[in-house]
Amino acid sequence: MSKIIKASFEHIPHIALLLDEYRVFYGQNSDIEAATKFLEARVSNNDSIIFLAIKSEKPIGFTQLYPSYSSVSLQPVYILNDLYVHKNQRGLGVGEALLNKAKEFCSTMRYKGLALETAVDNPAQQLYEKLGWKKDTACFHYFWTCD
Repeated sequence: MSKIIKASFEHIPHIALLLDEYRVFYGQNSDIEAATKFLEARVSNNDSIIFLAIKSEKPIGFTQLYPSYSSVSLQPVYILNDLYVHKNQRGLGVGEALLNKAKEFCSTMRYKGLALETAVDNPAQQLYEKLGWKKDTACFHYFWTCD
């Protein structure tokens, strides 16, 4: 069984290894140093909340939440930007535990809710829907890339 903790600066070396695996999974080149610097900046600036899954004292997964706001509802929201479970630990409930911890934290903070984006072929969609996320079919997602 794994435990979920709110990560702090001391956990960054462990999270950086997982973040690097996550990025490689999404087609990026491995760069643990850059992942470490990125996480150090997020934690130092209080830009994100990171939950870390640990099993037998080894980090096995994480999720990262970024605060945002809804002008329409006049409420803060979290963006669940990252969810990663080490490939050897998938299918054991770790992702579900991380998602539930994020939901619990969001409720405790009295935020409106959690938003997430995923690939159309991501099999985790079934888990998201099982845990209460609703697929938004009423709007499109656009992204502009700065050159």
